[in-house]
Amino acid sequence: MRNLDLGLIGNCSVSALIDRQGQVVWCCLPRFDGDPVFHALLGAPASAPDDGVFAVEIENQTGGSQAYVENTAILRTTLRAEGGAIEITDFCPRFYVRDRVFRPQMLIRRVVPVEGNPRVRIRVRPRFDYGSRAASITYGSNHIRYVGDKLTLRLTTDAPIDYVLEETAFKVTEPIHLVLGPDETLAEGPAEAAHVFRENTANYWRGWTHRLALPLEWQDAVIRAAITLKMCAYEPTGAIVAAMTTSIPEAPNSVRNWDYRYCWVRDAFFVLRALNSLSAVRTMENYFRWLMNIVDDALGGHIQPVYGIALERRLTERTIRDLPGYRGMGPVRVGNQAHEHFQNDTYGSLVLGAAPVFFDSRLFMTAGPADFSQLEVLGERAFYLHDKPDAGVWELRSRARVHTSSSLMCWAACDRLAKIATRLDQPQRAALWAERAKTIRDAILARAWSDKRQAFVESFDGTHLDASVLLMGEVGFLPPNDPRFVATVERIEEVLGAGPHLLRYEEADDFGTPETAFNICAFWRLDALARIGRREQAREKFEELLRVRNHLGLMSEDTDPSTNEAWGNFPQTYSMVGIINGAMRLSRPWDAVV
Repeated sequence: MRNLDLGLIGNCSVSALIDRQGQVVWCCLPRFDGDPVFHALLGAPASAPDDGVFAVEIENQTGGSQAYVENTAILRTTLRAEGGAIEITDFCPRFYVRDRVFRPQMLIRRVVPVEGNPRVRIRVRPRFDYGSRAASITYGSNHIRYVGDKLTLRLTTDAPIDYVLEETAFKVTEPIHLVLGPDETLAEGPAEAAHVFRENTANYWRGWTHRLALPLEWQDAVIRAAITLKMCAYEPTGAIVAAMTTSIPEAPNSVRNWDYRYCWVRDAFFVLRALNSLSAVRTMENYFRWLMNIVDDALGGHIQPVYGIALERRLTERTIRDLPGYRGMGPVRVGNQAHEHFQNDTYGSLVLGAAPVFFDSRLFMTAGPADFSQLEVLGERAFYLHDKPDAGVWELRSRARVHTSSSLMCWAACDRLAKIATRLDQPQRAALWAERAKTIRDAILARAWSDKRQAFVESFDGTHLDASVLLMGEVGFLPPNDPRFVATVERIEEVLGAGPHLLRYEEADDFGTPETAFNICAFWRLDALARIGRREQAREKFEELLRVRNHLGLMSEDTDPSTNEAWGNFPQTYSMVGIINGAMRLSRPWDAVV
Protein backbone atom coordinates (compact mmCIF):
# COMPACT_ATOMS: atom_id res chain seq x y z
CA MET A 1 0.00 0.00 0.00
CA ARG A 2 1.34 3.41 -0.95
CA ASN A 3 2.12 5.95 1.76
CA LEU A 4 3.93 9.25 2.00
CA ASP A 5 7.24 7.82 3.22
CA LEU A 6 8.85 9.49 0.25
CA GLY A 7 12.00 11.45 -0.47
CA LEU A 8 12.15 14.50 -2.72
CA ILE A 9 14.98 15.14 -5.13
CA GLY A 10 15.09 18.15 -7.44
CA ASN A 11 17.06 21.01 -8.88
CA CYS A 12 14.57 23.94 -8.94
CA SER A 13 13.57 22.94 -12.47
CA VAL A 14 12.33 19.35 -12.16
CA SER A 15 11.78 17.00 -9.24
CA ALA A 16 10.92 13.41 -8.34
CA LEU A 17 9.53 11.50 -5.37
CA ILE A 18 11.19 8.22 -4.41
CA ASP A 19 9.79 5.63 -2.00
CA ARG A 20 11.61 3.44 0.53
CA GLN A 21 12.09 0.73 -2.10
CA GLY A 22 14.01 3.09 -4.35
CA GLN A 23 11.14 3.45 -6.80
CA VAL A 24 10.50 6.76 -8.55
CA VAL A 25 6.74 6.98 -8.05
CA TRP A 26 6.16 10.60 -9.08
CA CYS A 27 7.96 12.78 -11.58
CA CYS A 28 6.38 15.51 -13.71
CA LEU A 29 8.03 16.79 -16.88
CA PRO A 30 9.07 19.15 -18.30
CA ARG A 31 8.38 21.09 -15.07
CA PHE A 32 6.67 20.73 -11.70
CA ASP A 33 3.13 21.04 -13.08
CA GLY A 34 3.82 18.95 -16.17
CA ASP A 35 2.77 15.47 -17.24
CA PRO A 36 3.51 12.88 -14.50
CA VAL A 37 5.50 10.44 -16.60
CA PHE A 38 6.01 8.40 -13.43
CA HIS A 39 2.68 8.38 -11.61
CA ALA A 40 2.56 5.20 -9.51
CA LEU A 41 1.83 7.36 -6.45
CA LEU A 42 -1.63 7.90 -7.94
CA GLY A 43 -1.93 4.39 -9.39
CA ALA A 44 -1.94 3.33 -13.03
CA PRO A 45 -4.51 2.49 -15.70
CA ALA A 46 -6.33 -0.81 -15.23
CA SER A 47 -4.84 -2.02 -18.52
CA ALA A 48 -1.28 -1.37 -17.31
CA PRO A 49 -1.33 -1.64 -13.50
CA ASP A 50 2.47 -1.87 -13.13
CA ASP A 51 3.30 1.17 -15.26
CA GLY A 52 4.21 4.69 -14.19
CA VAL A 53 7.29 3.72 -12.19
CA PHE A 54 11.10 3.74 -12.44
CA ALA A 55 12.24 0.91 -10.19
CA VAL A 56 15.52 -0.74 -9.30
CA GLU A 57 14.52 -3.96 -7.52
CA ILE A 58 16.72 -6.41 -5.68
CA GLU A 59 15.74 -10.06 -5.74
CA ASN A 60 14.61 -11.61 -2.46
CA GLN A 61 14.71 -8.33 -0.59
CA THR A 62 14.94 -8.63 3.18
CA GLY A 63 15.19 -5.00 4.26
CA GLY A 64 16.59 -1.60 3.54
CA SER A 65 17.20 1.96 4.68
CA GLN A 66 17.12 5.44 3.24
CA ALA A 67 18.73 8.79 4.04
CA TYR A 68 19.84 12.00 2.42
CA VAL A 69 23.51 12.70 1.92
CA GLU A 70 24.12 15.23 4.69
CA ASN A 71 23.14 18.80 3.82
CA THR A 72 22.22 17.97 0.22
CA ALA A 73 19.25 17.02 -1.95
CA ILE A 74 20.95 13.72 -2.87
CA LEU A 75 19.11 10.61 -1.67
CA ARG A 76 20.60 7.21 -0.88
CA THR A 77 18.50 4.05 -0.64
CA THR A 78 20.05 0.78 0.54
CA LEU A 79 18.22 -2.44 -0.36
CA ARG A 80 19.28 -5.71 1.29
CA ALA A 81 18.68 -9.26 0.15
CA GLU A 82 19.87 -12.75 0.97
CA GLY A 83 22.60 -12.46 -1.66
CA GLY A 84 23.93 -9.05 -0.77
CA ALA A 85 22.95 -5.37 -0.88
CA ILE A 86 22.87 -2.45 -3.26
CA GLU A 87 22.96 1.30 -2.72
CA ILE A 88 20.96 3.56 -5.03
CA THR A 89 22.00 7.21 -5.20
CA ASP A 90 19.42 9.56 -6.74
CA PHE A 91 19.68 13.24 -7.59
CA CYS A 92 18.83 15.93 -10.10
CA PRO A 93 21.97 17.83 -11.17
CA ARG A 94 22.33 21.41 -9.97
CA PHE A 95 25.51 23.47 -9.93
CA TYR A 96 27.17 26.50 -11.49
CA VAL A 97 28.88 26.39 -14.87
CA ARG A 98 30.39 29.61 -16.25
CA ASP A 99 28.51 31.66 -13.66
CA ARG A 100 25.18 30.16 -14.71
CA VAL A 101 23.09 27.56 -12.91
CA PHE A 102 23.06 24.19 -14.65
CA ARG A 103 19.72 22.51 -13.75
CA PRO A 104 18.75 20.19 -16.62
CA GLN A 105 15.51 18.22 -16.85
CA MET A 106 17.42 15.18 -15.72
CA LEU A 107 17.32 12.42 -13.10
CA ILE A 108 20.48 10.42 -12.36
CA ARG A 109 20.53 7.06 -10.58
CA ARG A 110 23.69 5.23 -9.53
CA VAL A 111 23.42 1.61 -8.39
CA VAL A 112 26.37 0.15 -6.49
CA PRO A 113 26.77 -3.36 -5.02
CA VAL A 114 27.83 -2.86 -1.40
CA GLU A 115 27.64 -6.50 -0.30
CA GLY A 116 28.04 -9.55 -2.48
CA ASN A 117 26.81 -9.64 -6.06
CA PRO A 118 23.03 -9.24 -5.75
CA ARG A 119 20.63 -9.65 -8.65
CA VAL A 120 18.58 -6.64 -9.64
CA ARG A 121 15.78 -5.91 -12.06
CA ILE A 122 15.39 -2.47 -13.61
CA ARG A 123 11.90 -1.42 -14.64
CA VAL A 124 11.50 1.85 -16.52
CA ARG A 125 7.84 2.34 -17.40
CA PRO A 126 6.92 5.95 -18.11
CA ARG A 127 3.54 6.84 -19.54
CA PHE A 128 2.27 10.05 -21.05
CA ASP A 129 -0.83 12.26 -20.94
CA TYR A 130 -1.60 11.46 -17.30
CA GLY A 131 -1.28 7.72 -17.78
CA SER A 132 -3.49 7.45 -20.83
CA ARG A 133 -0.71 6.72 -23.36
CA ALA A 134 2.05 4.14 -23.32
CA ALA A 135 5.48 5.14 -24.56
CA SER A 136 6.79 4.02 -27.93
CA ILE A 137 10.26 2.57 -27.45
CA THR A 138 13.34 2.78 -29.63
CA TYR A 139 16.90 2.06 -28.55
CA GLY A 140 20.56 2.05 -29.46
CA SER A 141 23.68 0.46 -28.03
CA ASN A 142 23.70 2.57 -24.85
CA HIS A 143 20.34 4.26 -24.70
CA ILE A 144 16.59 3.74 -24.74
CA ARG A 145 14.13 6.36 -26.01
CA TYR A 146 10.61 6.58 -24.56
CA VAL A 147 8.56 8.50 -27.10
CA GLY A 148 5.30 10.32 -26.46
CA ASP A 149 3.29 12.78 -28.52
CA LYS A 150 4.79 15.85 -26.84
CA LEU A 151 7.80 14.54 -24.97
CA THR A 152 10.60 12.07 -25.59
CA LEU A 153 12.79 10.79 -22.77
CA ARG A 154 16.20 9.23 -23.24
CA LEU A 155 17.72 6.79 -20.78
CA THR A 156 21.47 6.57 -21.21
CA THR A 157 23.04 3.74 -19.25
CA ASP A 158 25.99 1.37 -18.90
CA ALA A 159 23.64 -1.38 -17.72
CA PRO A 160 22.95 -4.02 -20.38
CA ILE A 161 20.29 -2.50 -22.63
CA ASP A 162 18.68 -5.87 -23.31
CA TYR A 163 18.21 -6.49 -19.59
CA VAL A 164 16.60 -3.11 -19.09
CA LEU A 165 14.30 -3.54 -22.09
CA GLU A 166 13.19 -7.03 -21.04
CA GLU A 167 13.26 -6.27 -17.28
CA THR A 168 15.56 -9.24 -16.81
CA ALA A 169 17.18 -9.81 -13.42
CA PHE A 170 20.98 -9.75 -13.54
CA LYS A 171 23.93 -9.71 -11.17
CA VAL A 172 25.43 -6.36 -10.30
CA THR A 173 29.18 -6.76 -9.99
CA GLU A 174 30.16 -3.13 -10.50
CA PRO A 175 28.43 0.25 -10.38
CA ILE A 176 25.81 0.97 -13.03
CA HIS A 177 24.44 4.38 -13.98
CA LEU A 178 21.07 5.45 -15.31
CA VAL A 179 20.75 8.97 -16.72
CA LEU A 180 17.19 9.89 -17.69
CA GLY A 181 16.59 13.20 -19.40
CA PRO A 182 15.87 14.97 -22.66
CA ASP A 183 16.34 13.19 -25.97
CA GLU A 184 19.92 14.39 -26.30
CA THR A 185 23.25 12.60 -26.48
CA LEU A 186 25.39 12.92 -23.35
CA ALA A 187 28.73 14.64 -23.90
CA GLU A 188 30.36 12.02 -21.66
CA GLY A 189 29.65 8.42 -20.80
CA PRO A 190 26.97 7.79 -18.14
CA ALA A 191 29.50 6.84 -15.46
CA GLU A 192 31.62 9.96 -15.95
CA ALA A 193 28.57 12.24 -16.19
CA ALA A 194 27.01 10.73 -13.06
CA HIS A 195 30.24 11.10 -11.08
CA VAL A 196 31.00 14.68 -12.10
CA PHE A 197 27.39 15.82 -11.77
CA ARG A 198 27.05 14.19 -8.36
CA GLU A 199 30.20 15.79 -6.96
CA ASN A 200 29.26 19.21 -8.30
CA THR A 201 25.67 18.88 -7.07
CA ALA A 202 26.80 17.86 -3.59
CA ASN A 203 29.17 20.82 -3.47
CA TYR A 204 26.39 23.18 -4.54
CA TRP A 205 23.98 22.07 -1.80
CA ARG A 206 26.68 22.03 0.88
CA GLY A 207 27.72 25.52 -0.12
CA TRP A 208 24.11 26.70 -0.01
CA THR A 209 23.42 25.24 3.44
CA HIS A 210 26.78 26.53 4.67
CA ARG A 211 25.49 30.09 4.26
CA LEU A 212 22.26 29.55 6.21
CA ALA A 213 21.83 31.42 9.48
CA LEU A 214 20.71 28.48 11.61
CA PRO A 215 19.23 28.40 15.11
CA LEU A 216 21.19 26.66 17.84
CA GLU A 217 18.72 23.77 18.17
CA TRP A 218 17.02 21.47 15.63
CA GLN A 219 19.52 22.30 12.92
CA ASP A 220 19.06 19.06 10.97
CA ALA A 221 15.30 19.62 10.80
CA VAL A 222 15.77 23.21 9.66
CA ILE A 223 18.33 22.34 7.00
CA ARG A 224 16.11 19.63 5.55
CA ALA A 225 13.12 21.97 5.54
CA ALA A 226 15.15 24.74 3.89
CA ILE A 227 16.49 22.47 1.15
CA THR A 228 12.96 21.20 0.51
CA LEU A 229 11.59 24.73 0.21
CA LYS A 230 14.43 25.64 -2.13
CA MET A 231 13.53 22.68 -4.35
CA CYS A 232 9.90 23.86 -4.47
CA ALA A 233 10.95 27.14 -6.09
CA TYR A 234 10.75 27.01 -9.88
CA GLU A 235 13.82 29.05 -10.61
CA PRO A 236 13.24 29.87 -14.31
CA THR A 237 10.34 32.16 -13.31
CA GLY A 238 10.67 32.57 -9.53
CA ALA A 239 7.32 30.93 -8.70
CA ILE A 240 7.06 28.74 -5.59
CA VAL A 241 4.68 25.78 -5.73
CA ALA A 242 2.54 24.79 -2.75
CA ALA A 243 3.50 21.12 -3.17
CA MET A 244 4.88 18.76 -5.78
CA THR A 245 1.78 16.57 -6.08
CA THR A 246 -1.86 16.62 -7.01
CA SER A 247 -4.81 14.79 -5.52
CA ILE A 248 -3.37 13.24 -2.37
CA PRO A 249 -6.58 13.37 -0.29
CA GLU A 250 -6.67 15.48 2.85
CA ALA A 251 -8.33 12.53 4.60
CA PRO A 252 -9.24 8.97 3.52
CA ASN A 253 -12.01 8.91 0.90
CA SER A 254 -12.78 12.56 1.59
CA VAL A 255 -12.76 13.68 -2.09
CA ARG A 256 -10.73 16.66 -0.83
CA ASN A 257 -8.24 16.03 -3.63
CA TRP A 258 -6.64 19.13 -5.09
CA ASP A 259 -3.82 20.04 -7.44
CA TYR A 260 -1.16 22.00 -5.53
CA ARG A 261 1.49 22.23 -8.26
CA TYR A 262 0.92 25.98 -8.64
CA CYS A 263 1.97 29.16 -6.92
CA TRP A 264 -0.36 30.54 -4.25
CA VAL A 265 0.61 34.09 -3.42
CA ARG A 266 -0.27 33.38 0.21
CA ASP A 267 1.84 30.23 0.57
CA ALA A 268 4.79 31.75 -1.27
CA PHE A 269 4.92 34.68 1.16
CA PHE A 270 5.33 32.32 4.09
CA VAL A 271 8.04 30.40 2.24
CA LEU A 272 9.93 33.63 1.60
CA ARG A 273 9.59 34.70 5.19
CA ALA A 274 10.99 31.40 6.43
CA LEU A 275 13.93 31.38 4.01
CA ASN A 276 14.68 35.04 4.75
CA SER A 277 14.89 34.23 8.45
CA LEU A 278 17.74 31.87 7.49
CA SER A 279 19.38 34.53 5.29
CA ALA A 280 18.56 32.64 2.08
CA VAL A 281 17.55 35.74 0.15
CA ARG A 282 18.08 34.78 -3.49
CA THR A 283 14.68 33.06 -3.64
CA MET A 284 13.10 36.35 -2.53
CA GLU A 285 14.70 38.23 -5.41
CA ASN A 286 13.43 35.72 -7.96
CA TYR A 287 9.97 35.68 -6.43
CA PHE A 288 9.80 39.48 -6.37
CA ARG A 289 10.30 39.52 -10.13
CA TRP A 290 7.52 36.95 -10.51
CA LEU A 291 5.24 39.03 -8.25
CA MET A 292 5.82 42.27 -10.09
CA ASN A 293 4.92 40.58 -13.36
CA ILE A 294 1.60 39.69 -11.77
CA VAL A 295 1.14 43.27 -10.62
CA ASP A 296 1.88 44.52 -14.15
CA ASP A 297 -0.79 42.22 -15.58
CA ALA A 298 -3.41 42.72 -12.86
CA LEU A 299 -6.76 43.38 -14.47
CA GLY A 300 -8.34 46.35 -12.71
CA GLY A 301 -6.07 45.67 -9.76
CA HIS A 302 -7.54 42.19 -9.25
CA ILE A 303 -5.04 39.57 -8.09
CA GLN A 304 -5.88 35.89 -8.25
CA PRO A 305 -4.96 33.79 -5.20
CA VAL A 306 -3.10 31.31 -7.39
CA TYR A 307 -1.26 31.34 -10.71
CA GLY A 308 0.61 28.87 -12.83
CA ILE A 309 4.35 28.83 -12.39
CA ALA A 310 4.78 30.71 -15.66
CA LEU A 311 2.09 33.27 -14.73
CA GLU A 312 -0.76 31.25 -16.27
CA ARG A 313 -4.10 32.73 -15.19
CA ARG A 314 -6.42 29.94 -16.24
CA LEU A 315 -5.91 26.76 -14.25
CA THR A 316 -9.11 25.08 -15.40
CA GLU A 317 -9.89 22.16 -13.16
CA ARG A 318 -10.53 18.77 -14.75
CA THR A 319 -10.67 15.15 -13.66
CA ILE A 320 -8.29 12.48 -14.95
CA ARG A 321 -10.04 9.19 -15.72
CA ASP A 322 -7.03 6.94 -16.31
CA LEU A 323 -5.48 7.18 -12.85
CA PRO A 324 -7.42 5.71 -9.90
CA GLY A 325 -5.83 8.00 -7.32
CA TYR A 326 -3.78 7.60 -4.17
CA ARG A 327 -4.69 4.16 -2.75
CA GLY A 328 -7.57 4.18 -5.23
CA MET A 329 -9.08 7.25 -3.55
CA GLY A 330 -9.89 9.41 -6.56
CA PRO A 331 -10.64 11.70 -8.18
CA VAL A 332 -7.35 12.80 -9.67
CA ARG A 333 -7.64 16.48 -10.49
CA VAL A 334 -5.52 18.70 -12.71
CA GLY A 335 -5.89 22.47 -12.43
CA ASN A 336 -7.45 24.28 -9.51
CA GLN A 337 -10.73 26.15 -9.34
CA ALA A 338 -9.19 28.54 -6.82
CA HIS A 339 -7.91 30.63 -9.72
CA GLU A 340 -11.52 31.85 -10.08
CA HIS A 341 -11.89 32.74 -6.40
CA PHE A 342 -11.87 36.10 -4.71
CA GLN A 343 -9.60 35.68 -1.70
CA ASN A 344 -8.99 39.11 -0.28
CA ASP A 345 -6.04 38.09 1.88
CA THR A 346 -4.04 37.74 -1.36
CA TYR A 347 -3.32 41.49 -1.47
CA GLY A 348 -1.75 41.45 1.95
CA SER A 349 0.30 38.37 1.12
CA LEU A 350 1.60 40.01 -2.02
CA VAL A 351 2.61 43.25 -0.29
CA LEU A 352 4.15 41.33 2.60
CA GLY A 353 6.11 39.23 0.12
CA ALA A 354 7.40 42.30 -1.69
CA ALA A 355 8.08 44.56 1.31
CA PRO A 356 11.49 43.15 2.36
CA VAL A 357 12.97 44.08 -1.01
CA PHE A 358 12.57 47.75 -0.05
CA PHE A 359 14.54 47.29 3.17
CA ASP A 360 17.19 44.60 2.60
CA SER A 361 20.53 46.12 1.59
CA ARG A 362 22.07 42.72 0.77
CA LEU A 363 20.06 42.28 -2.40
CA PHE A 364 21.49 42.73 -5.87
CA MET A 365 18.20 44.22 -7.04
CA THR A 366 16.64 47.44 -5.80
CA ALA A 367 13.02 48.45 -5.37
CA GLY A 368 12.05 52.10 -5.54
CA PRO A 369 9.20 54.58 -5.98
CA ALA A 370 7.98 53.04 -9.24
CA ASP A 371 7.61 49.63 -7.62
CA PHE A 372 5.92 51.24 -4.63
CA SER A 373 3.40 52.94 -6.91
CA GLN A 374 2.52 49.57 -8.40
CA LEU A 375 2.00 48.09 -4.96
CA GLU A 376 -0.23 51.00 -3.99
CA VAL A 377 -2.72 49.81 -6.62
CA LEU A 378 -2.97 46.60 -4.64
CA GLY A 379 -3.31 48.58 -1.43
CA GLU A 380 -6.30 50.39 -2.88
CA ARG A 381 -7.91 47.03 -3.58
CA ALA A 382 -7.09 45.76 -0.11
CA PHE A 383 -8.65 48.79 1.53
CA TYR A 384 -11.76 48.54 -0.61
CA LEU A 385 -12.17 44.79 0.02
CA HIS A 386 -11.34 44.60 3.72
CA ASP A 387 -15.00 44.33 4.73
CA LYS A 388 -16.28 42.48 1.65
CA PRO A 389 -17.16 38.76 1.54
CA ASP A 390 -14.72 36.30 -0.04
CA ALA A 391 -13.85 32.58 -0.17
CA GLY A 392 -11.36 32.98 2.67
CA VAL A 393 -7.96 31.47 3.33
CA TRP A 394 -9.40 27.93 3.23
CA GLU A 395 -10.90 28.49 -0.23
CA LEU A 396 -14.49 27.60 0.54
CA ARG A 397 -16.30 26.84 -2.69
CA SER A 398 -19.94 27.46 -1.88
CA ARG A 399 -20.17 30.32 0.60
CA ALA A 400 -18.74 33.78 1.05
CA ARG A 401 -18.24 35.77 4.25
CA VAL A 402 -16.15 38.64 5.54
CA HIS A 403 -13.37 36.40 6.82
CA THR A 404 -11.31 37.77 9.68
CA SER A 405 -8.06 36.43 8.26
CA SER A 406 -8.74 38.12 4.92
CA SER A 407 -9.44 41.45 6.59
CA LEU A 408 -6.33 40.96 8.72
CA MET A 409 -4.16 40.61 5.63
CA CYS A 410 -5.79 43.66 4.06
CA TRP A 411 -4.72 45.52 7.18
CA ALA A 412 -1.20 44.13 6.73
CA ALA A 413 -1.10 45.43 3.15
CA CYS A 414 -1.92 48.98 4.27
CA ASP A 415 0.35 48.79 7.30
CA ARG A 416 3.36 47.67 5.24
CA LEU A 417 2.69 50.25 2.54
CA ALA A 418 2.88 52.91 5.24
CA LYS A 419 6.25 51.54 6.31
CA ILE A 420 7.54 51.38 2.74
CA ALA A 421 6.43 54.98 2.15
CA THR A 422 8.33 56.05 5.24
CA ARG A 423 11.38 54.20 3.96
CA LEU A 424 11.08 56.04 0.63
CA ASP A 425 10.64 59.40 2.42
CA GLN A 426 7.06 59.93 1.25
CA PRO A 427 5.38 61.18 4.46
CA GLN A 428 2.03 62.02 2.89
CA ARG A 429 1.64 58.51 1.45
CA ALA A 430 2.82 57.05 4.75
CA ALA A 431 0.13 58.99 6.62
CA LEU A 432 -2.55 57.91 4.15
CA TRP A 433 -1.74 54.21 4.42
CA ALA A 434 -1.38 54.39 8.19
CA GLU A 435 -4.84 55.93 8.43
CA ARG A 436 -6.30 53.21 6.21
CA ALA A 437 -4.63 50.53 8.28
CA LYS A 438 -6.23 52.06 11.39
CA THR A 439 -9.66 52.01 9.74
CA ILE A 440 -9.32 48.28 9.01
CA ARG A 441 -7.94 47.57 12.46
CA ASP A 442 -10.89 49.28 14.09
CA ALA A 443 -13.30 47.24 11.96
CA ILE A 444 -11.62 43.94 12.92
CA LEU A 445 -11.61 44.78 16.61
CA ALA A 446 -15.27 45.80 16.49
CA ARG A 447 -16.69 43.00 14.34
CA ALA A 448 -14.39 39.97 14.63
CA TRP A 449 -14.42 39.74 18.42
CA SER A 450 -17.14 37.53 19.88
CA ASP A 451 -18.21 38.16 23.46
CA LYS A 452 -20.00 34.82 23.37
CA ARG A 453 -16.88 32.85 22.44
CA GLN A 454 -14.45 35.21 24.18
CA ALA A 455 -12.27 35.04 21.11
CA PHE A 456 -11.71 36.47 17.68
CA VAL A 457 -13.80 34.36 15.36
CA GLU A 458 -13.73 33.17 11.77
CA SER A 459 -15.78 35.99 10.23
CA PHE A 460 -17.22 39.38 11.02
CA ASP A 461 -20.22 39.06 13.34
CA GLY A 462 -19.71 35.27 13.36
CA THR A 463 -19.45 32.71 16.15
CA HIS A 464 -17.17 29.94 14.87
CA LEU A 465 -13.49 29.49 15.70
CA ASP A 466 -10.81 29.35 13.04
CA ALA A 467 -7.07 28.76 13.44
CA SER A 468 -6.18 31.39 10.84
CA VAL A 469 -6.91 34.22 13.30
CA LEU A 470 -3.72 33.17 15.12
CA LEU A 471 -1.88 35.05 12.38
CA MET A 472 -2.78 38.23 14.28
CA GLY A 473 0.33 37.67 16.34
CA GLU A 474 2.61 36.73 13.45
CA VAL A 475 1.81 39.79 11.29
CA GLY A 476 1.93 42.17 14.24
CA PHE A 477 -1.73 43.13 14.42
CA LEU A 478 -1.92 42.91 18.20
CA PRO A 479 0.72 42.84 20.90
CA PRO A 480 1.01 39.31 22.30
CA ASN A 481 -0.02 40.40 25.79
CA ASP A 482 -3.33 41.79 24.56
CA PRO A 483 -5.92 39.90 26.64
CA ARG A 484 -8.12 39.35 23.59
CA PHE A 485 -5.30 37.62 21.74
CA VAL A 486 -4.43 35.51 24.79
CA ALA A 487 -8.06 34.48 25.18
CA THR A 488 -8.28 33.61 21.49
CA VAL A 489 -5.25 31.34 21.71
CA GLU A 490 -6.77 29.58 24.71
CA ARG A 491 -10.19 29.09 23.10
CA ILE A 492 -8.70 27.74 19.88
CA GLU A 493 -6.56 25.31 21.84
CA GLU A 494 -9.57 24.04 23.75
CA VAL A 495 -11.80 23.56 20.71
CA LEU A 496 -9.48 22.78 17.80
CA GLY A 497 -6.49 21.20 19.53
CA ALA A 498 -5.78 17.46 19.31
CA GLY A 499 -2.52 16.72 21.10
CA PRO A 500 0.20 18.62 19.20
CA HIS A 501 -2.14 18.99 16.22
CA LEU A 502 -4.71 21.63 15.37
CA LEU A 503 -7.78 21.51 13.15
CA ARG A 504 -8.37 24.40 10.78
CA TYR A 505 -11.90 25.29 11.89
CA GLU A 506 -14.88 23.86 13.70
CA GLU A 507 -17.73 24.54 11.26
CA ALA A 508 -18.55 22.04 8.53
CA ASP A 509 -17.58 23.11 5.01
CA ASP A 510 -18.60 22.00 1.51
CA PHE A 511 -17.41 18.46 2.21
CA GLY A 512 -18.41 18.10 5.86
CA THR A 513 -16.43 18.52 9.06
CA PRO A 514 -12.65 18.26 8.57
CA GLU A 515 -11.22 14.95 9.80
CA THR A 516 -7.50 15.66 9.78
CA ALA A 517 -5.37 18.38 11.30
CA PHE A 518 -3.72 20.98 9.07
CA ASN A 519 -0.03 20.99 9.89
CA ILE A 520 0.66 24.70 9.44
CA CYS A 521 -2.08 25.49 11.95
CA ALA A 522 -0.20 23.49 14.57
CA PHE A 523 2.88 25.60 13.92
CA TRP A 524 0.83 28.81 14.09
CA ARG A 525 -0.31 27.62 17.49
CA LEU A 526 3.31 27.16 18.65
CA ASP A 527 4.16 30.68 17.58
CA ALA A 528 1.14 32.05 19.43
CA LEU A 529 1.94 30.07 22.58
CA ALA A 530 5.49 31.36 22.61
CA ARG A 531 4.29 34.92 22.12
CA ILE A 532 1.92 34.78 25.09
CA GLY A 533 4.61 33.39 27.39
CA ARG A 534 3.94 29.64 27.22
CA ARG A 535 7.28 28.87 25.64
CA GLU A 536 8.00 25.54 27.34
CA GLN A 537 4.63 24.17 26.30
CA ALA A 538 5.35 25.31 22.76
CA ARG A 539 8.73 23.55 22.79
CA GLU A 540 7.11 20.31 23.92
CA LYS A 541 4.50 20.49 21.17
CA PHE A 542 7.20 21.31 18.62
CA GLU A 543 9.17 18.21 19.56
CA GLU A 544 6.01 16.14 19.15
CA LEU A 545 5.38 17.60 15.71
CA LEU A 546 8.93 16.84 14.60
CA ARG A 547 8.31 13.19 15.45
CA VAL A 548 5.37 13.22 13.02
CA ARG A 549 7.65 13.94 10.03
CA ASN A 550 8.46 11.03 7.79
CA HIS A 551 11.76 9.14 8.03
CA LEU A 552 13.49 11.76 5.89
CA GLY A 553 12.20 14.80 7.77
CA LEU A 554 9.46 15.79 5.30
CA MET A 555 5.81 16.62 5.96
CA SER A 556 2.63 16.63 3.93
CA GLU A 557 -0.31 18.99 4.32
CA ASP A 558 -2.38 17.14 6.93
CA THR A 559 -2.02 14.64 9.75
CA ASP A 560 -4.54 12.24 11.25
CA PRO A 561 -4.42 13.18 14.96
CA SER A 562 -5.37 9.67 16.07
CA THR A 563 -2.73 7.78 14.04
CA ASN A 564 -0.21 10.47 13.04
CA GLU A 565 -0.54 9.25 9.45
CA ALA A 566 0.30 11.80 6.77
CA TRP A 567 -2.35 12.95 4.30
CA GLY A 568 -2.64 15.72 1.74
CA ASN A 569 -0.24 16.89 -0.94
CA PHE A 570 3.46 16.32 -0.43
CA PRO A 571 5.83 17.77 0.52
CA GLN A 572 3.76 20.74 1.60
CA THR A 573 5.69 24.01 1.67
CA TYR A 574 3.41 25.40 4.38
CA SER A 575 4.36 22.53 6.69
CA MET A 576 8.09 22.82 5.99
CA VAL A 577 7.80 26.56 6.69
CA GLY A 578 6.32 25.69 10.07
CA ILE A 579 9.38 23.62 10.97
CA ILE A 580 11.71 26.53 10.25
CA ASN A 581 9.53 29.10 11.99
CA GLY A 582 9.10 26.87 15.02
CA ALA A 583 12.82 26.28 15.40
CA MET A 584 13.69 29.93 14.91
CA ARG A 585 11.07 31.02 17.42
CA LEU A 586 11.75 28.37 20.09
CA SER A 587 15.46 27.58 19.95
CA ARG A 588 17.70 28.64 22.77
CA PRO A 589 19.95 31.55 21.73
CA TRP A 590 23.52 30.92 20.63
CA ASP A 591 24.87 32.81 23.61
CA ALA A 592 23.35 30.11 25.82
CA VAL A 593 26.32 27.88 24.99
CA VAL A 594 29.01 30.14 23.56
